[in-house]
Amino acid sequence: MKQKIIIKVSMHCSKCRTEALQVAAVAYGVNSVALNGPEKDKLMILGEGVDVACLAEALRKKLCHATIEIVEEVKEPSPPTPTPTPPAPPTPPPQIIYCQKPPQFECYRVVADPSPAPCTIM
Repeated sequence: MKQKIIIKVSMHCSKCRTEALQVAAVAYGVNSVALNGPEKDKLMILGEGVDVACLAEALRKKLCHATIEIVEEVKEPSPPTPTPTPPAPPTPPPQIIYCQKPPQFECYRVVADPSPAPCTIM
C-alpha cells in the first residue's frame, strides 16, 4: 500500500532542511522525499509500509518539532481499458467449384431373336 505523508517540521535554515531530508530518506519503506508548502517547511514523503509515528519521533529528536499533517493512501492509476475494436466483417466462405463429368449411361437395346433355337434349356 503506497502512502503519501506530509509532516510539518520546524526548519530555520538550510542545514535544518538537509538534516530533515536525510532523516526521512533513511527511514524504512521511503521511496521519495521532497520539500512542500509555501515556506518549504513541510516534508512530503512517498513510500510503502512507512511507520509514520517512528518517522515523526526521529524528526523530533533531530529537529525538536515535527507534526503529522496528512497520511493518505495513494492509488495508482488503473491501466486504461482498451476500447473494443469493432470486429471485422466476416469474409464470405470461398466458393468451391466442383468439376464433375456428367453421368454416362450405357444403353442396351433388347431385340427379340427372329429365329429361336430349338433347345430352350441352353
